[in-house]
Formats: sequence, C-alpha cells, structure tokens
Amino acid sequence: MGLAGEVEVYVELKTSADKFYKVFSNQVHHVPNASDKVHAIEVHEGDWETAGSIKVWKYTIDGETEEFKEKIDFDHEKRCITSDAVGGHILERYKKYKGIFQVTENDEGGGMVKVTLVYEKFKEGDDPPHKFLNYVADIIRDVDAHIINI
Repeated sequence: MGLAGEVEVYVELKTSADKFYKVFSNQVHHVPNASDKVHAIEVHEGDWETAGSIKVWKYTIDGETEEFKEKIDFDHEKRCITSDAVGGHILERYKKYKGIFQVTENDEGGGMVKVTLVYEKFKEGDDPPHKFLNYVADIIRDVDAHIINI
C-alpha cells in the first residue's frame, strides 16, 4: 500500500447540474448561507470566478475550527472544479490534497456530483481522508437543499 491514493463518493442532487455548478464555480461565497458547517469563504488572491484564484475556507469539523486555503481551477464545459490545497490545516495531515468535483445531469432534471479526493499521506499509518470526504458530501447536500428552497 502506497502513500498516495484517492477516495471518492457520488452525491445525488435534486437541483439541476447547471444551478449547482454555478454556485460552486462563481457564487461559492453563498455556501456559508447554505451550510452551518462552513463559517466563511474569502478571496485571498484573484476573485470569485477566475481560475487560479486562491480562496480561504473557514469551517468546523469534529468540533475543531480549521482553515483550508485552495487554488481553484475550472473546466466549465465538463462542469468540473479542481481545488488544490495550498495551505491550511489539511496540509498538516496530508503532504498533498486535491479535490475534484465533477457535476453531471441525470434524466430526472437533477444531477450528480462525483467527489474525488486525491491525497498523499506523510507516513503509511496515516488514515485516508474519509472524514473529509463525508464532510464535503454533507456540505454538497446542504447546498443542494438550500438551492431547492430558494
């Protein structure tokens, strides 16, 4: 078993793939209004919707307040967002950490988000980021419910 790996989860959406993608690609500052798990998201460099921008997420997981500093990239045609960790608490746990969010449509008018977390552990005994995968899936469900209710 190596130090690098990936974990993934699929999250079904009730809202359309396009509406959901729009929130995460250029309106991510609204996420704290939709999920009490996220306290704030701030632009550190760039802006809300330009690839290469750096954002800082402030959140609580397992009772601990943490920050996640990400460099964001988009493939609008494929509705894919890539988030590379460039700072924050996650890099105390993992040597490398990247989230890939692929949003697709389904036949019922909703969508699906495939979340893949690509990581590299510091040592063999370190756990894969399953708790972060579940946490991100919960945020996606919160945002989906919020979009449906507005």
